[in-house]
Amino acid sequence: MNAIILLFVVGAMLLAAEIFLPGAVAGIIGGIALAVGSLLSFREFGFGGGLLASFGALVLVGIMLYLELVVLPKTSFGKRMVVQSIVGATSQPLPAAPEAVVGRAAVALTTLAPSGYVEVDGRRYEAFCRSGHVPKGTALRVVGVDNFRITVSQT
Repeated sequence: MNAIILLFVVGAMLLAAEIFLPGAVAGIIGGIALAVGSLLSFREFGFGGGLLASFGALVLVGIMLYLELVVLPKTSFGKRMVVQSIVGATSQPLPAAPEAVVGRAAVALTTLAPSGYVEVDGRRYEAFCRSGHVPKGTALRVVGVDNFRITVSQT
Protein backbone atom coordinates (compact mmCIF):
# COMPACT_ATOMS: atom_id res chain seq x y z
CA MET A 1 0.00 0.00 0.00
CA ASN A 2 2.81 2.43 0.91
CA ALA A 3 4.67 1.64 -2.34
CA ILE A 4 1.56 2.41 -4.39
CA ILE A 5 0.98 5.76 -2.67
CA LEU A 6 4.68 6.60 -2.95
CA LEU A 7 4.70 5.79 -6.70
CA PHE A 8 1.60 7.94 -7.25
CA VAL A 9 3.07 10.88 -5.33
CA VAL A 10 6.49 10.63 -7.01
CA GLY A 11 4.85 10.22 -10.43
CA ALA A 12 2.66 13.26 -9.88
CA MET A 13 5.61 15.34 -8.66
CA LEU A 14 7.73 14.36 -11.67
CA LEU A 15 4.89 15.19 -14.05
CA ALA A 16 4.52 18.57 -12.34
CA ALA A 17 8.29 19.14 -12.55
CA GLU A 18 8.14 18.50 -16.31
CA ILE A 19 6.96 22.07 -16.88
CA PHE A 20 10.15 23.44 -15.31
CA LEU A 21 12.74 20.93 -16.59
CA PRO A 22 14.05 20.70 -20.15
CA GLY A 23 13.46 17.49 -22.07
CA ALA A 24 10.85 14.87 -21.42
CA VAL A 25 12.74 12.64 -18.98
CA ALA A 26 10.89 13.73 -15.82
CA GLY A 27 7.49 13.34 -17.51
CA ILE A 28 8.33 9.90 -18.87
CA ILE A 29 9.60 8.69 -15.50
CA GLY A 30 6.55 10.20 -13.80
CA GLY A 31 4.21 8.43 -16.22
CA ILE A 32 6.03 5.14 -15.67
CA ALA A 33 5.76 5.58 -11.89
CA LEU A 34 2.00 6.15 -12.18
CA ALA A 35 1.64 3.10 -14.44
CA VAL A 36 3.67 0.89 -12.08
CA GLY A 37 1.61 2.15 -9.13
CA SER A 38 -1.57 1.22 -11.00
CA LEU A 39 -0.22 -2.24 -11.86
CA LEU A 40 0.77 -2.84 -8.24
CA SER A 41 -2.69 -1.81 -7.11
CA PHE A 42 -4.24 -4.38 -9.47
CA ARG A 43 -1.96 -7.06 -8.02
CA GLU A 44 -2.55 -6.10 -4.38
CA PHE A 45 -6.25 -5.11 -4.42
CA GLY A 46 -7.68 -7.05 -7.37
CA PHE A 47 -9.54 -5.71 -10.38
CA GLY A 48 -11.84 -3.33 -8.51
CA GLY A 49 -9.08 -1.82 -6.39
CA GLY A 50 -6.73 -1.52 -9.36
CA LEU A 51 -9.42 0.14 -11.43
CA LEU A 52 -10.14 2.59 -8.62
CA ALA A 53 -6.43 3.39 -8.20
CA SER A 54 -5.96 3.85 -11.96
CA PHE A 55 -8.96 6.18 -12.07
CA GLY A 56 -7.45 8.09 -9.14
CA ALA A 57 -4.16 8.41 -11.02
CA LEU A 58 -5.97 9.78 -14.09
CA VAL A 59 -7.88 12.26 -11.95
CA LEU A 60 -4.59 13.32 -10.34
CA VAL A 61 -3.00 13.86 -13.77
CA GLY A 62 -6.08 15.82 -14.92
CA ILE A 63 -5.96 18.08 -11.87
CA MET A 64 -2.25 18.68 -12.38
CA LEU A 65 -2.71 19.52 -16.05
CA TYR A 66 -5.51 21.94 -15.18
CA LEU A 67 -3.35 23.63 -12.55
CA GLU A 68 -0.33 23.83 -14.86
CA LEU A 69 -2.10 24.93 -18.03
CA VAL A 70 -5.01 27.03 -16.72
CA VAL A 71 -4.25 28.27 -13.22
CA LEU A 72 -0.44 28.71 -13.32
CA PRO A 73 -0.36 31.07 -16.36
CA LYS A 74 -2.74 33.45 -14.53
CA THR A 75 -0.48 33.79 -11.49
CA SER A 76 2.33 36.35 -11.28
CA PHE A 77 4.90 33.52 -11.17
CA GLY A 78 3.36 31.91 -14.26
CA LYS A 79 3.25 35.22 -16.14
CA ARG A 80 7.00 35.57 -15.61
CA MET A 81 7.51 32.10 -17.12
CA VAL A 82 5.56 32.76 -20.33
CA VAL A 83 6.72 35.08 -23.10
CA GLN A 84 4.05 37.75 -23.50
CA SER A 85 5.63 39.97 -26.18
CA ILE A 86 4.34 40.13 -29.74
CA VAL A 87 6.37 41.01 -32.81
CA GLY A 88 4.43 43.30 -35.09
CA ALA A 89 7.03 43.58 -37.84
CA THR A 90 7.87 41.49 -40.87
CA SER A 91 11.07 39.55 -41.34
CA GLN A 92 11.94 41.43 -44.48
CA PRO A 93 10.42 44.25 -46.52
CA LEU A 94 8.44 43.66 -49.69
CA PRO A 95 10.64 43.38 -52.78
CA ALA A 96 8.99 46.52 -54.20
CA ALA A 97 6.22 48.92 -53.28
CA PRO A 98 3.08 47.64 -55.05
CA GLU A 99 2.10 51.11 -56.27
CA ALA A 100 5.56 51.52 -57.85
CA VAL A 101 5.56 48.32 -59.96
CA VAL A 102 2.02 46.95 -60.42
CA GLY A 103 0.85 47.62 -63.97
CA ARG A 104 4.36 48.35 -65.27
CA ALA A 105 6.06 46.60 -68.17
CA ALA A 106 8.71 44.00 -67.39
CA VAL A 107 11.19 41.96 -69.41
CA ALA A 108 12.23 38.41 -68.51
CA LEU A 109 15.97 38.40 -67.73
CA THR A 110 15.97 34.63 -67.31
CA THR A 111 13.61 31.87 -68.33
CA LEU A 112 10.64 31.92 -65.97
CA ALA A 113 9.62 28.33 -65.28
CA PRO A 114 7.50 29.68 -63.55
CA SER A 115 10.00 31.61 -61.37
CA GLY A 116 13.00 33.60 -62.47
CA TYR A 117 14.22 37.18 -62.75
CA VAL A 118 12.68 40.15 -64.53
CA GLU A 119 13.65 43.77 -65.06
CA VAL A 120 11.20 46.56 -64.24
CA ASP A 121 12.29 50.16 -64.83
CA GLY A 122 15.97 49.16 -64.82
CA ARG A 123 15.76 47.15 -61.53
CA ARG A 124 16.08 43.39 -61.23
CA TYR A 125 13.39 41.48 -59.27
CA GLU A 126 12.67 37.87 -58.54
CA ALA A 127 9.35 37.07 -60.21
CA PHE A 128 6.69 34.41 -60.58
CA CYS A 129 4.83 34.08 -63.86
CA ARG A 130 1.16 33.08 -63.64
CA SER A 131 1.13 31.69 -67.16
CA GLY A 132 3.91 29.19 -66.44
CA HIS A 133 6.99 28.83 -68.64
CA VAL A 134 8.20 32.05 -70.30
CA PRO A 135 11.43 32.31 -72.33
CA LYS A 136 14.13 34.88 -71.68
CA GLY A 137 13.45 38.29 -73.27
CA THR A 138 9.64 37.99 -73.20
CA ALA A 139 7.64 41.17 -72.56
CA LEU A 140 5.58 40.86 -69.36
CA ARG A 141 3.33 42.98 -67.16
CA VAL A 142 3.54 43.17 -63.32
CA VAL A 143 0.20 42.13 -61.80
CA GLY A 144 1.05 41.87 -58.11
CA VAL A 145 3.57 41.77 -55.27
CA ASP A 146 3.78 39.11 -52.55
CA ASN A 147 6.19 38.66 -49.64
CA PHE A 148 9.28 37.61 -51.59
CA ARG A 149 8.74 38.30 -55.28
CA ILE A 150 6.62 40.11 -57.80
CA THR A 151 3.96 38.38 -59.92
CA VAL A 152 3.93 38.86 -63.67
CA SER A 153 1.88 37.69 -66.63
CA GLN A 154 2.36 37.79 -70.37
CA THR A 155 1.10 40.90 -72.12
